[in-house]
Amino acid sequence: MSKIAIVYWSMTGNTQAMAEAVAQGAKDAGAEVDLLTAVEFTGADVNKYDAIGFGCPAMGSEVLEESEFDPMFTDAEQFLQGKKIGLFGSYGWGDGEWMRNWAQRATDAGATLVNEGVIANNAPDDDAIAQCTALGAALA
Repeated sequence: MSKIAIVYWSMTGNTQAMAEAVAQGAKDAGAEVDLLTAVEFTGADVNKYDAIGFGCPAMGSEVLEESEFDPMFTDAEQFLQGKKIGLFGSYGWGDGEWMRNWAQRATDAGATLVNEGVIANNAPDDDAIAQCTALGAALA
């Protein structure tokens, strides 16, 4: 059984709803899942898991949340070589540039992305929830 971490930061609950759907998809596919907030996870924790789903909304001028999520992800980057990961998050403006930049960072760190990133405009609709569930299954 694979062990999966779903690590997220959410202010409004939109990215949390996505994280819960990713976790459910991984559980339904038979994985053991830990659902964690960014402050509950460190870079060194990467090695405890077979795969990781990272969720963060776009903030400011389409960047990762800067006080909790980005420092945790920056710490994790050194451990991502060869690790299977998936990215997801919500946004309220822009065109998803933060997700493209984030995916490039993960790839540059040597991670294997299972998708191109699931994004939802504000609250995730049924289609975004279905994509999150599929992401969870892909991680498992």
